[in-house]
Amino acid sequence: MKKSETNRFNKLYHRHLSLLKLQGKSQKTIDAYSRAVRRVRDHFDGCPDQLTPEQLEAYFGQLVETHSWSTVKIDRNGLQFFWRFVLKRDWDWIQIIKPPKIRTIPDILT
Repeated sequence: MKKSETNRFNKLYHRHLSLLKLQGKSQKTIDAYSRAVRRVRDHFDGCPDQLTPEQLEAYFGQLVETHSWSTVKIDRNGLQFFWRFVLKRDWDWIQIIKPPKIRTIPDILT
């Protein structure tokens, strides 16, 4: 990542952390959401504010293959927070990622 891009990312990242704290998120949520932003930065080797929905769709496609659905959902929520509150952009492609519905049999059958 170029120095100017690193500076831009650091500014956005610190704003992200600040907004998470201001909204009263727990420390575990702050850690998880900030990890999601860092993971996207590392994957694309750039500031996530320039990514397109197509790039993120491909990223989440890979993430589904390598991580649990829990991680995918947390990363989605973390990036959604980043988009809506830090970048002040609409998050209109949230339906890309939907975990499968798992049907289980009840423990006790009457």
